[in-house]
Amino acid sequence: MREERDQAQRERDQAQRERDQAQRERDQAQREKARLEQDSQRLREEINKLKKELEAAQRAARRQAAPFSRGKRKKNPKSPGRKSGAKYGKQQNRPIPDHVDEEITVAAPEKCPGCGGPLTLERMEEQYQEEIVRRTIVRRFHIPVCRCTCCERRVQGRHPLQTSDALGAAAVQVGPEALTLGVLMNKAQGLPHADAAAILKQGFGLQMSRSGLCRAIQRVARKAESTWHALRDAARRSELAHMDETGWKVDAQLRWLWAVVTEQITYCEILPGRGFAQASGILGAEYAGWLIHDGWRIYYKFLKAAHQSCAAHLIRRCRDMAEVATPVAARFPLAVKALLEQGLSLRDRYLQQKISLHGLWTATGRLEAKLDRLLARNYREPANRRLAKHLLHERPYLFTFLYCPGLVHATNNLAERVMRTLVMIRKNWGGNRTENGARAQAILTSVLCTNRQQDKDVFQLLVALLRSPQSKVLDILPPEFLATSDLVAAKANGTSRYTTEAHSKQSVPMPFPACLDALLTQQQQSTVPPIFSSG
Repeated sequence: MREERDQAQRERDQAQRERDQAQRERDQAQREKARLEQDSQRLREEINKLKKELEAAQRAARRQAAPFSRGKRKKNPKSPGRKSGAKYGKQQNRPIPDHVDEEITVAAPEKCPGCGGPLTLERMEEQYQEEIVRRTIVRRFHIPVCRCTCCERRVQGRHPLQTSDALGAAAVQVGPEALTLGVLMNKAQGLPHADAAAILKQGFGLQMSRSGLCRAIQRVARKAESTWHALRDAARRSELAHMDETGWKVDAQLRWLWAVVTEQITYCEILPGRGFAQASGILGAEYAGWLIHDGWRIYYKFLKAAHQSCAAHLIRRCRDMAEVATPVAARFPLAVKALLEQGLSLRDRYLQQKISLHGLWTATGRLEAKLDRLLARNYREPANRRLAKHLLHERPYLFTFLYCPGLVHATNNLAERVMRTLVMIRKNWGGNRTENGARAQAILTSVLCTNRQQDKDVFQLLVALLRSPQSKVLDILPPEFLATSDLVAAKANGTSRYTTEAHSKQSVPMPFPACLDALLTQQQQSTVPPIFSSG
């Protein structure tokens, strides 16, 4: 019995030792697991940090302050500046002016500066100098103030050079050309009010305060408001429109500057939101033309519009993704980028008449089939999954420009170029301080950008507008919109009926071109959603 008890005790002791050993092993495994989790978390944080630093470095390389600096210098750099002699190429010089305002005859030297000998005249050569005049002229108008003998109404005369009928405390005014120069410096060149006022003072001797220039710019905007509303009406009835938006500060609060750009006009407006309510308030919810944009989802709520998603945005996104991804993960964005670039090449070949319309559409179908096969796969990388999800939504709107080559643009560059100018202005002075300033910004930006598109003399247009007794629609609208009765009446009468009428007028549906009949038949036979409606 004793031996049995001893044997049982030994077995219990052995079992206890095994339990203790197992407990120690579990504790050690838990500690090792905790250490590995800490290392894994540390490595994840380090990877995220390195990714952010890499993205910051890539952004800094694309928009550096010194664009000609590339970091490491070349061992044998080329000499800067023009190439001497025949290597430079075709020589260019300033053309001879078509008129001369002042002639000066230069006296001949009395003697040779080298030996002191006498000189004989061989010929006379001509040299021209184009100079500005640093002078502010002052006009004094003698204005007759009369009284009607019948109704006793006060009536005063007005000269075509006047910009206002104000007298008394407001009798001293700034002329229209000086005001136009201030508008262009502030709204076109992006100079703050103080800098624009300083240039007027230093360059022309014209004394103006910052606040005086600001109020003058707002007066110009009020006179151009009828043109602004007419531009909105023209954008609503345009066949093709590019649309984009960017952030804008008004009184230190976030607003959004919207731009609608067609082939001939630009319309801008600063609004408090970035949703469909704001977009439809500009174009109208029933807009039925071609709409090119960057793929922001609210644009697809224009159910009657035909959409084209910007190919340049997607190509840039794919390129940026491939730069930071692993070689395996980079295959998907590079394949998408190659497909989009093939689409652009197909468009160029068709416009150069190297392939027929049927050949273009056949090749487009092959591109779409390749893209569908790419999107049918499952991707493990989160960035690739996000791109695939976005492309699945954009799939019906990626190749609209190939079904209507020459009519629909593949990119949103028209609107992007307008936004680029506005972003440069925003960097200079940040935005607007008041709602009135934001409205003046939108009005004058629309007028200036439209003038630039049509290559018209904006200086003379604004001067004529300031000298006009009443607000009028400037001659910057396309002829088909000037022919409508509303615009003709507004231009003839100088009224601003667009303030209430143009905002509520519904856009007129624009017909699609005849080349789409075959395309619509093809789309009806396909399982792909139609590209001509976002519904």
